[in-house]
Amino acid sequence: MPARKVITGRSQEPRKRYAEELRRLRTARGLSLRALADAVGWDPSLFMKLESGKTLGSPEVAEALDEFYGTPGLLLVMWELAVGDLTPFKEQYRRYMILEGEAVSLWHFGVSILPGLLQTDAYAREVLALGGYKGKELDQQVAARTGRRMLLQGEDAPPFRALVAETVLRTPLRDPGAWREQLDFLLEVSERPDAILQVLPNNSGLHGLVGTAVMFLRLTDGTTVAYTENAYRGELIEENAAVERLQRAYDAMRDQALSPAESRKFILRMLEEVPCEPST
Repeated sequence: MPARKVITGRSQEPRKRYAEELRRLRTARGLSLRALADAVGWDPSLFMKLESGKTLGSPEVAEALDEFYGTPGLLLVMWELAVGDLTPFKEQYRRYMILEGEAVSLWHFGVSILPGLLQTDAYAREVLALGGYKGKELDQQVAARTGRRMLLQGEDAPPFRALVAETVLRTPLRDPGAWREQLDFLLEVSERPDAILQVLPNNSGLHGLVGTAVMFLRLTDGTTVAYTENAYRGELIEENAAVERLQRAYDAMRDQALSPAESRKFILRMLEEVPCEPST
């Protein structure tokens, strides 16, 4: 059977198609990025990133553009499809991504870097660049990773607990301004009603998850699966006994962690230590 003819010639990937549609609607109106920003109320740089596929933005932006262009619900639906698109993720991660989206609660331990759900665009870009991504592929991976933050927003956001090793917060980004933005974001997340952020001090000693980051996903059927990851590979663990061993190690570490209130104070101290940008 011959391949189905593509009528429009536009991308069939939801993320790329969303960016293309935003650019098409703007240029059809003869608007510059600044003119659109003035009309809708966001910074022009946001629309530049949206149209280049560097970010998906928020549902509020999609809704505002729907109202401006007179496309009720269209862009919001395209945004939802783009957020749910797993194409940019490697095959071995896709089953985990599906389960992550369905989980009723998430518990994470970060041993060396912050989890993707807590990464700002700048943090994700630096981490992914160290992994060898470049150019458009890097832009695509950053948009895919940071788009996952939407999972923790809104009334239906699942309860989320992040246990972060002190080392993570003592390993800044190269750009002090970007690092300050990342710490500010962690403080913002720590204030959400369904999120708990705790710091595991370095003086806690060795623990059962040395060298291993892990995310526990509580699923709708009552079972829990774990996803472990190091610098080179990740593994989805579904066998009950193995998950239980990891949970015991996590619980022991949580007992040694700072309380949520003390953890917030720790992040504030880290924020105070970030070098100030020189005045102009």
